Amino acid sequence: MTGVTAATPFSVRMTVRNYELDTLGHVNQAVYHSYGEVARTSLFDASGCQFDKLMNMRLGAVLLQSTINYRRELRANDEFDASADVRFGTGKSFHIDTVLTKVDGTVSAEITCVLGLMDLDARRLVTDPRARFADAGADIALLTGRRA
Repeated sequence: MTGVTAATPFSVRMTVRNYELDTLGHVNQAVYHSYGEVARTSLFDASGCQFDKLMNMRLGAVLLQSTINYRRELRANDEFDASADVRFGTGKSFHIDTVLTKVDGTVSAEITCVLGLMDLDARRLVTDPRARFADAGADIALLTGRRA
């Protein structure tokens, strides 16, 4: 994890691996989704969210939508930071924004995901996912970038 302050979102440093490239020599579009997943799961881990506790609560995060805005290509051995910032609203879904930024400050991609927290028995999204994540041990201030 890179330095986290009230002004900067959570991020994790990654490096592009050769096998992630397409025939044009830049990162395959599907790999961007994997980078976003790494950032999201790293953020939840850093927040103290205990996924085994979520499972014991019979809850699981589900991805409902993922949109990528490609800005600048990533190529082999490029180092970049993948940020993650959660936005809870009043409904059953929530958003996680991820920005992939090369170490020189160039934004490579912006990923916006809509997720929900599913009751694994009822197979329905729960109301107030923020409270359920807090019940599972997540530091909501870290998740939402509202750090002191």
